[in-house]
Amino acid sequence: MARPDILDRLAGALRKEGGPSSDFDLNPDTHLPPDRKLRPGAVLIGVCAETAQLVLTKRSMHLKHHPGQVALPGGKVDPTDADAIAAALREAEEEVALPRGQVEVLGSLAAHETVTSFMITPVIGLFHGQPELRPEPGEVDEIFYVPLAHVTDPANFRIEGRVWQGRRRYYFTVPYGPYYIWGATARILRGLAERMKA
Repeated sequence: MARPDILDRLAGALRKEGGPSSDFDLNPDTHLPPDRKLRPGAVLIGVCAETAQLVLTKRSMHLKHHPGQVALPGGKVDPTDADAIAAALREAEEEVALPRGQVEVLGSLAAHETVTSFMITPVIGLFHGQPELRPEPGEVDEIFYVPLAHVTDPANFRIEGRVWQGRRRYYFTVPYGPYYIWGATARILRGLAERMKA
């Protein structure tokens, strides 16, 4: 049975107003071309209803983009997907073998723009029990769980920076044990954390 506090808090977060976010939020001097082309994408913020644990992945080291980074299951919206929600569910099924029929979709957050020119829709969904998750060998090196309470507590987030394309870029991080959660994943979760504040 789902923990009612988790369901209530997530539902409450979805009812709150929240605008779009960006990988450039902490870098106000970045000038983005107004005619830039953004590809639609979607990720699943998949939470186990009984344990309030969030599913995250460590991307394969062999991938061209973001190798070895921690990520929410997701990817681009394909022409065959009905919408971003369908894309998030399909990608989660492909990447971690989470059956889309076991996910209760609660809603979506405002879109997030990435440095790789994606406009990502974060989809929040609950799943029940302990499905046997398996990493897609070509895309995912590891699947792990993080307590939802950890990534929805603003106090656990830090701002860090590194030089990227010749300029220092700042970004959110929310480390957990041996896992360094940063970039778009951390920024999306930071947005959820802001919405879930009491």
